[in-house]
Amino acid sequence: MLDFTVEPEYQAKLDWAAEFVRTEVEPLDLLFPHGGDPYDTRNEKSRAILRPLQEQVRAQGLWACHLGPELGGPGYGQVKLALLNEILGRSYWAPTVFGTAAPDTGNAEILAMFGTEEQQTRYLQPLLDGDIVSTFSMTEPQAGADPKEFVCRAWRDGDEWVIDGEKWFSSNARYATFLIVMAVTDPVAPPHARMSMFIVPAETPGIEIKRNVATMDERDALDEGIHAYIRYHQVRVPLDAMLGGPGEGFKVAQARLGGGRVHHAMRSVGKCTRAFDMMAERALSRRTQGTLLAEKQAAQQFIADSWIELQQFRLLVLHTAWIIDTQPHGAARTQIAMCKVMTAKVLHDIIQRAVHLHGSLGTTNELPLAKWWMAAPNLALADGPTEVHRTTIAKQVLKKYQPAPGLFPSEHIPPKLEQARKRYAHIINDADLSGEVNA
Repeated sequence: MLDFTVEPEYQAKLDWAAEFVRTEVEPLDLLFPHGGDPYDTRNEKSRAILRPLQEQVRAQGLWACHLGPELGGPGYGQVKLALLNEILGRSYWAPTVFGTAAPDTGNAEILAMFGTEEQQTRYLQPLLDGDIVSTFSMTEPQAGADPKEFVCRAWRDGDEWVIDGEKWFSSNARYATFLIVMAVTDPVAPPHARMSMFIVPAETPGIEIKRNVATMDERDALDEGIHAYIRYHQVRVPLDAMLGGPGEGFKVAQARLGGGRVHHAMRSVGKCTRAFDMMAERALSRRTQGTLLAEKQAAQQFIADSWIELQQFRLLVLHTAWIIDTQPHGAARTQIAMCKVMTAKVLHDIIQRAVHLHGSLGTTNELPLAKWWMAAPNLALADGPTEVHRTTIAKQVLKKYQPAPGLFPSEHIPPKLEQARKRYAHIINDADLSGEVNA
């Protein structure tokens, strides 16, 4: 039976987190508003505020809730994590404060599953403790996220691997202590067996950040970009730098991407809720043409549509989390793809209505709406383009269906009517009923 309720003890933690994020964490979004700020471990002022907040989270048992007990997390499960992430989605800094910031969460999982003991000691524990940040360096400028088109390669040379090629949109590379790099090691193998994954220390010679690319809400002139365009110039790493086996790069990548997709969706529920709260407040505060916006039909439609979409999206996310918690591994593949498709759309649509209801003020930097709106397209591309996930959904759903057995569709009325007449012939052939039935 579907059940998204939690015990009173955990609800008390959620209540604490909601108040904590509003009063203590959201101010960080204003004091340190740039995209790279939560990842810049060298900023002493932001860290001086951050560390005591993280200690409060640890004291509540809410640190790194995506991890199981074997990695220092509480192992709450995905439904509980979804309810917590709804709260964290209100603030850009909140995932860092709670030890759940991407891409470090997924990279930690890769290290836990595939890293050597030395790599885990050197990188995993500091990553889990929030002392360092990392980069997932997979996409390429000519290929985007399609691994079948990757050309960055790695080959063995004695007791080392040599990595050569370019990578695009490697988030947080300018702050990272290490990078996880996907490279082609067997170009003649089947597409999903060509690549391998490597852990590369950031100080390794040959790593060149060609530029840090600014997105819609960032400014090149102020060097605010955090998504690196990287050239690996025959970068050398030891043989044990490979994560997983040769040709298992795609497998390793998939081990981290599913969780990341649904966690983006969980947090987006929180951001949509905050935007909706702003919309409702505005409708009840602003007057035009003699009445409140809340009394205008157009505003009412904005609010109704947004509330319906938000509740549908939230239930989809919670249902997906429930499947992950209760069903075998991989059972939620279609639902995760559905969450991925809906995340950017619902976020965009609700925020756009909120912007519109706030008028010119909504388009300015005096409200957070414009910045949130500009981030929505990125969510449609992060962890794989929306179109790819739509294809995944269609393929998975169609596996449950069969083609029509004959020339016409199975719902074709003439043969079904004939079958119905035969099935109930003993009734419809009765003289008293036949006229009425056949009329």
